[in-house]
Amino acid sequence: MFLEPQETMPQTSVVFASILGPGCSGQGQPGMGERGGGAGGSGDLIFQEGRLISGSLEALMEHLVPTVDYYPDKTYIFTFLLSSRVFMPPHDLLARVGQICLEQRQQLEAGSEKAKLKSFSAKIVQLLKEWTEAFPYDFQDEKAMAELKAITHRVTQCDEENGTVKKAIAQMTQSLLLSLAARSQLQELREKLRSPAMDKGPVLKAKPPAAQKDILGVCCDPLVLAQQLTHIELERVSSIHPEDLMQIVSHMDSRDKHRCRGDLTKTYSLEAYDNWFNCLSMLVATEVCRVVKKKHRTRMLEFFIDVARECFNIGNFNSMMAIISGMNLSPVARLKKTWSKVKTAKFDVLEHHMDPSSNFCNYRTALQGATQRSQMANSSREKIVIPVFNLFVKDIYFLHKIHTNHLPNGHINFKKFWEISRQIHEFMTWTQVECPFEKDKKIQSYLLTAPIYSEEALFIASFESEGPENHMEKDSWKTLRTTLLNRA
Repeated sequence: MFLEPQETMPQTSVVFASILGPGCSGQGQPGMGERGGGAGGSGDLIFQEGRLISGSLEALMEHLVPTVDYYPDKTYIFTFLLSSRVFMPPHDLLARVGQICLEQRQQLEAGSEKAKLKSFSAKIVQLLKEWTEAFPYDFQDEKAMAELKAITHRVTQCDEENGTVKKAIAQMTQSLLLSLAARSQLQELREKLRSPAMDKGPVLKAKPPAAQKDILGVCCDPLVLAQQLTHIELERVSSIHPEDLMQIVSHMDSRDKHRCRGDLTKTYSLEAYDNWFNCLSMLVATEVCRVVKKKHRTRMLEFFIDVARECFNIGNFNSMMAIISGMNLSPVARLKKTWSKVKTAKFDVLEHHMDPSSNFCNYRTALQGATQRSQMANSSREKIVIPVFNLFVKDIYFLHKIHTNHLPNGHINFKKFWEISRQIHEFMTWTQVECPFEKDKKIQSYLLTAPIYSEEALFIASFESEGPENHMEKDSWKTLRTTLLNRA
């Protein structure tokens, strides 16, 4: 973790550089026609050991736009497009890009250099192509789409007879519209979905009839259940996009008066994924507390411990943490007689991995191991890395809060945004892994739709299984009974 404001940001990871291809380290490359680099006026870009570390917003925008002799490397394009929304809406950035393009085009036209003008136009289209592919949601805004059309109209005016630039623009536009349509359909589908039903439990009898189906009646193999949980995780996390994660920064930022606050609807995917974690935790607690017999409750706890262990082995840390959280909820944790029959050695190992001390040091070590395995993987099974999402969000938040957006000279602290971008890009790499396990619709349907108890119902079921043992629990039990009788 990068802690001190004066430290140099960690260099781009091997994964980041290798995926984006050579020449993508965020450093100036020989023959790339590097721009800026002076140590003078406020508009200059500042480099440290060849790495861009700061600059004014205007200079950073100019550094994004190609020239005849220069094209920005891919990591810079991704990082700046991602981080710029903290300071301005995407459509405003696109408008400024269009102005810079127009100024350069007019200079080339004045020199009657048609070959250079064509080369410049092709580079502008390539930049727009990378933008629309990485952040298609930026163009859902009508203003952004209008700016895009204006820029592409200008560059086609110098197109050669065979119309290669026009063809590239047509292909880019078609791909963009398909991406926007797909996201729109996905959002409509999400709005139709509902969270699992919250079962409040019948009055004074929170436990269902013994014949009612439980998770063991649907799947009794811990590995299979862990695989199905991984399926659900990858499906849900794949709907999260880089700009969604950047909302963590832009929504928290209170310093930049002209920042892009972002569309609050864009955080829906983040909230939905976080809600899945909570639902899984409550489902685990429900499955344990609803069981009538102590022997069966013991078996249920041991089953979920095994499922959590299989999730760990797969690299699905989010489901693992959700399961552990469910077993640590008070209605489950207080079942001392049940826990006394559980072989807890495996559970102790899992809790060791998720020990919060030293900023979850044990978990971070395991995550690093899974990441290294993923980088060297020969099979899709070894590529799976699903981090604990709320810890990932906290890391981004911490990184944002401990480092300022601006340096004392007014420059944007680009070292900060290199690191935020690196972490988000690595997360996005993990989300793009295709799940190698066969989907079981029956198991997934149960996991996603089985009724889960409210906190109140969980306590009722817990107290009915094992009565209150101290004054505090007795008072709680009495209050619950009174509440339910009055409600009835």
